[in-house]
Amino acid sequence: MQILVQKFGGTSVQTEDNRSHVIQHIKNALMNNYKVVVVVSALGRKPAPYATDSLLDLVDFPKNYNTNRELDLLMSCGETIASVVLSNELQKNHISATALTGAQAGFITNDEFNQAKIKEVKPDRVYTELENHDVVVAAGFQGQTSDGDITTIGRGGSDTTAAAIGAALNAERIEIFTDVNGVMTADPNMVSSARPLDIVTYTEICNLAYQGAKVIHPRAVEIAMQAKIPMRVRSTYVEDEGTLITASRVQEIGMDIPDRLITGIAHMSSITQISVQTKEETHRLQSDVFKAMAEAGISVDFINISPTGVIYTVPDTHTKKAVHILKTLGFYPEITENCAKVSAVGAGMTGVPGVASKIVQSLTDAGVQILQSADSHTTIWVLIHQEDLKTAVNALHDVFALNIPDKSLV
Repeated sequence: MQILVQKFGGTSVQTEDNRSHVIQHIKNALMNNYKVVVVVSALGRKPAPYATDSLLDLVDFPKNYNTNRELDLLMSCGETIASVVLSNELQKNHISATALTGAQAGFITNDEFNQAKIKEVKPDRVYTELENHDVVVAAGFQGQTSDGDITTIGRGGSDTTAAAIGAALNAERIEIFTDVNGVMTADPNMVSSARPLDIVTYTEICNLAYQGAKVIHPRAVEIAMQAKIPMRVRSTYVEDEGTLITASRVQEIGMDIPDRLITGIAHMSSITQISVQTKEETHRLQSDVFKAMAEAGISVDFINISPTGVIYTVPDTHTKKAVHILKTLGFYPEITENCAKVSAVGAGMTGVPGVASKIVQSLTDAGVQILQSADSHTTIWVLIHQEDLKTAVNALHDVFALNIPDKSLV
């Protein structure tokens, strides 16, 4: 049995017209002799009545009196509705299909309600249904605890659902359908010359996703990478194959990824830089600061530690809380609000000299002040003023000629 997993987001299944495109993709897979497991998100986005945020409005979230367990009962309804609606329309089009909840599809999670982690996928029911039907439509974003409580697995959960069921079924491929035609070299709303990528590695797409690219959830990519199952990110509305996500270009086209220096530019905004400096007991300062942030549930990033203090960033929404905590500890933090983080990602930069220099020079030439920087084997980050974000992303996109297709692929 050849199995293909296809995931469709909320806007793809929101209207009957949109679902007609979904059904055509499913028909194409069936014509190629696949059995298809379709994972769906809730129908549309707020104010659509069955979108997750619209359902939460029914209980005046976040000013509600429900426990997180009860909220999961409510939030899971959106995907359940979507699975039944799509299954119905498939059958209307003479396609043998059935709908399953996440629990029925075998998803066992822990009991961290609203942010549950998948512990195990038992695909026996899915296999049985595929023996009797050509398509199984599974509700994404949800599962159940070993005690039978319904859980949801957080934002981006339908991507993770698709990857996890694909791994459990040893699917031939996992296809993630979105509003855009694949993974782009940069946000097309910010860079007019951004273009779709033909192929990226698992590591590159994880880095792009963690640094702000919103096409696919990084946890889904990690699961597919561990299972060695290729993924495609495609548009619901066109027949193009989109972007292939795989281990390396060697196995696909006979050429390794280092031929491409930088793959894409990602960004995150609404960040605050916090600097805490002192001349005494610096080792204690370092431990006290980060311990206090952790105990307050504040996620820190972009950490630079020096003998005289620490510099790090927090989301703007946590700035006041972080500053209050630091002052309570007797520190006098300097803050720079309204910052943005820009990341250049590419497996090809590993071991190549001059990449950081090129980034610094291009931003300097564009009049962009760099507040902080850091690097790894495959990513270089810079922190800048948010007002310079569009200028910086375009400057880096241009300097690495990301608007030009790879010579190896043309």
